[in-house]
Parts: sequence; C-alpha cells; structure tokens
Amino acid sequence: MTSKQRVVVGLSGGVDSAVSAYLLKQQGHEVIGIFMKNWEDDDDSEYCSSRQDWLDAASVADVIGIDIEHVNFAAEYKDRVFAEFLREYQAGRTPNPDILCNAEIKFKAFLDHAMRLGAEKIATGHYARVRCVAADTGEPVGQHMTDDARVRYELLKGLDPLKDQSYFLHRLNQAQLAKTMFPVGELPKTEVRRIAAEIGLPNAKKKDSTGICFIGERPFRDFLNRYISQEPGPIKDPSGRTIGEHVGLSFYTLGQRQGLGIGGVKAQGAQKGGAEHEPWFVARKDLAKNTLWVVQGHDHPWLLAPSLRAEDVSWAAGTAPTATRIAAKTRYRQSDAPCALALDDTGFTLRFAEPQWAVTPGQSAVLYDGEVCLGGGVIHTEAANAPD
Repeated sequence: MTSKQRVVVGLSGGVDSAVSAYLLKQQGHEVIGIFMKNWEDDDDSEYCSSRQDWLDAASVADVIGIDIEHVNFAAEYKDRVFAEFLREYQAGRTPNPDILCNAEIKFKAFLDHAMRLGAEKIATGHYARVRCVAADTGEPVGQHMTDDARVRYELLKGLDPLKDQSYFLHRLNQAQLAKTMFPVGELPKTEVRRIAAEIGLPNAKKKDSTGICFIGERPFRDFLNRYISQEPGPIKDPSGRTIGEHVGLSFYTLGQRQGLGIGGVKAQGAQKGGAEHEPWFVARKDLAKNTLWVVQGHDHPWLLAPSLRAEDVSWAAGTAPTATRIAAKTRYRQSDAPCALALDDTGFTLRFAEPQWAVTPGQSAVLYDGEVCLGGGVIHTEAANAPD
C-alpha cells in the first residue's frame, strides 16, 4: 500500500491533470494544485488560452476540494525554453519546445517550487509511468524504498498506446523520476473521460490542447515572423532546377508538404523520383547557400534516412544503456523502429533496420527497450541521401 504523502499536482485546466488530482485525493494523499503560467507576451490574444485554462483549473480544484495556487514561470520559460526555441530555428533546425519545457519548467522550476511547499511528490497528467526497481537486478520493488540507494527509477510508456507521452519526458533524470507520479498513465483516455464525467468535472469534455501556448492555433509562420527575419532564397529540385522561392529557411521543416508555393510545378522526368502529379516535400535546408531542396513523392530516397547521429544526450538511468539492439522514435507520432545503437563520447549513432522518413535535425531520437524509455538525444544529422 502506497503511503499517504503531500503531492503537488500541476493543474493545467485540462481533463488529464484534473483526473490525476482526483485520483490522488481518492488514494488519501494531501493534494495541492498548482497552475503554471508560462507565457505572457500576448496572453490576452485569441491564440493563448491561459486565462480560460486558469478558470478551468480553479473550477476543478473547487469540485475536487483542494487548494490551488497560481504560479508565474514566464520569466524562466522565456530564458530556458523560448530563447533556445528561437536559437534552434535560426540555426535551421526544428526544435521540440515541449521536451525542453518538461525538463526545464515542469520538472525543474515546478518541482523546486513544490518542494518549497513541503511536497514529497509532484504529479502531472502525462500518459506515462514510473517504476521503482532494484538497482542490481532490475526487479520491481515497493515504493516504500524510494529513498534507498539500492533502487533506481524507470520511465515507462503510458498504457494507452494512442496517448503515450514518454517521448516528451525522456530527459527526466533519476532525481526527477523519484519525485514524480503519473496517475493517469495506467489508464486509457476513454476511462479518464468517463471518470471526469462521473464526478462532474467542469472540463470533462474539454478538447485536448494541441501545441504550445505561445503559438496556439495561429499560423506558425505568422508567429515566427515576429522574432525571426526573413531571408528569401531559391527552392531547388533534385536536378538543381530552381522551381520557386522560399521566404526564409527557418520557416520550413523536413517532410513539410504545405505552404511551399510550388504545387503546380512538375518534376523533370519520372526517373528523378516520384510521379508527375505527386506532391512536393522539403528534403533539405542548405544554410550556407540559403537553398531549400524539395523532392516529389512521399517515398523519395532523399526523405529516407538509414541512420542518424544525435548529441546532447540524456539517459533516464543516469548512464547509457548497455543494450545495442533497441528501438527508437524520431518523432512523437511514430511506431518504435528497430535499430542498432553505437555510443561515443559526444552522443550516439542509430542504424535502422528500415530507413526512417524525414529525420529532422533539432527533433529528438528517443530510445526504448520494450516499454522502458531509456532516454535519447537531439538529432544532429539529417537524411544521408540529400545533396552536398
């Protein structure tokens, strides 16, 4: 039986965190809600919903019967997450701010704040799980041993395969995992919705949030225009033919199909890859020549990478995995891809059993051994078949 603890829950205004708080209270824990405000620049705009989210979170706390505190982490977010987001885009890469937000805000600034409130654990509404195992055997052990040096913590996938969010949490370390609970990680989303409706939560039918607050539902290019200058340049096909003009390499990502402005252009011959009327996709960004390379056809060879290199690595166990045959995701909505892992002093290389589509620098390669998320790194190299 899990001992009763003071648990601080991150209440986002969404149904997952709301049900997490409810489940913890039902288990007898002393539950305190925290609403994190992470963005201020245009909080009153139609695109940022933080005011409504706060009202929803406060309503949830009232129904459940817990206290809630509004905490502003906007300065930390701008320094630790948004600044890095802009640096990566300006360098031609495509970062994942949700991963950085988890590592720097939700499980660092928020965790620190919760500890100052006397919390023994924090909890969020992520679909993932934490398992405490014996350090020497890897066998699961009781949570009562959580402060014992003889144990370590594993980050596991959420049981609902359609909602698993371990990809976004792969940078969590042992100290963070030891203090974290994911109450809905054991449940399918349908059950979470059912519980919310059964207990009368005001946000039981609230739509799942998509993206991050500072962008919201607005056109992504419009948002980046406010922070990154445009430097137009040529769009070229595999033959080297200029077929259009891009508005700035920062505004495109590998595998992108929409918004290229070349829909009516046809390829020069079927042997160049793709049928005559197939759509165009971004295949490479050449910063040195300010050139955007595009190909026609989803399965064009330039879009398929047999391997990748990743740096800025983070391992959940604190040390690199010993297994060399594992699986990896190079993007969130992707099945685990079998691969071979080769470690070195600054990162790792993955060689895939089957080439991966649109491997994108700046995104994360996250490694798995079955249901265990091992950690990962930031993708450094793109598809090997792109032009020099």
